[in-house]
Amino acid sequence: MSGPEHPGGPYFRDVAERLGEAYLRYSFTKGTQQEVAFLIDALALKPGQRLLDVGCGPGRHSVALAQAGLAVTGIDISARFLQVAADAARAAGVGAAFFEVDARGMPFDDEFDAVISICQGAFGLMGDADGLVLRRMAEAARPGGVVCLTAFSAYYEASNPRHEATFDADKGIVHEHSTIRDESGAEHDVDLWTGVYTPRELRLLALGTGLVPEAVYSVGPGEFARRQPGFELPEFMLIATKPEQP
Repeated sequence: MSGPEHPGGPYFRDVAERLGEAYLRYSFTKGTQQEVAFLIDALALKPGQRLLDVGCGPGRHSVALAQAGLAVTGIDISARFLQVAADAARAAGVGAAFFEVDARGMPFDDEFDAVISICQGAFGLMGDADGLVLRRMAEAARPGGVVCLTAFSAYYEASNPRHEATFDADKGIVHEHSTIRDESGAEHDVDLWTGVYTPRELRLLALGTGLVPEAVYSVGPGEFARRQPGFELPEFMLIATKPEQP
């Protein structure tokens, strides 16, 4: 089965602009502290290191990582999300830089100790351009740096069909028609498209961008762990490194 075609661009900009701070009402946003603690450990992050959060949204990971002493830059395509993120950083008393940038056109080159895209921040939402997003992430990392992303699990989606979602097995895209509430509580009907992946696909994508895959874990919101890939959790996490220059 297949639903409407992916529009081919950052369709979620309009969704994010409507959601704004209301995005943080969703239960899947409540595991930030556990997720950040795991990232700091698994990526061996140290205070003072530079980190790029790709598709940072309203900044929940960016702010927590800045609180841990990292020099954080967040990029997103939604101006409203970035405003929420900047307000959260000020309220937390931390410095983090936020910029409105399309992840497919990030201008960074060999700059960051770590580059992340967590909880479908950008990777997974771009249709056929997901590979380009990962390439831009790899370019942004310094030689010897680490790249980390999460992506929806094709295994989980195939094992747990949902009446409100259509899984196009050929394209690896899940289409969902949903209703969201904006910051005022008004409802809006939206279409969502999300790419789904297997561990092998994520490793091959990493290799294709010049990265060295180090691990793929099964994870879920608030359940980041060094867990072997399986069918039980909705996401996979890829951790890869950028080779040192000869």
